[in-house]
Amino acid sequence: MTTITFDTQELVNELETSGFTRKQSETVVAVLKKSQSELATKDDLHREIESLKNVTKTDLLELKVDLVKWVGALMLAQVAVIAALVKLL
Repeated sequence: MTTITFDTQELVNELETSGFTRKQSETVVAVLKKSQSELATKDDLHREIESLKNVTKTDLLELKVDLVKWVGALMLAQVAVIAALVKLL
């Protein structure tokens, strides 16, 4: 995560100049400072995306293996059914 540095006193003064009371200005600045701890950078997002891609690739490989097992089992069952039918006829 990242922190953006800014002059809080200057922001309070600008807010007061535009019509905010001192208390309102200080509250806005306090909320901005508190919210900074939850900001993410592009690098943070790229890391998360790569992590999700890796999880997705792993899940897809597991699904592929499961699918191959099911198809193989169904093919064997089909061969057994055909053999049984041929034997009966």
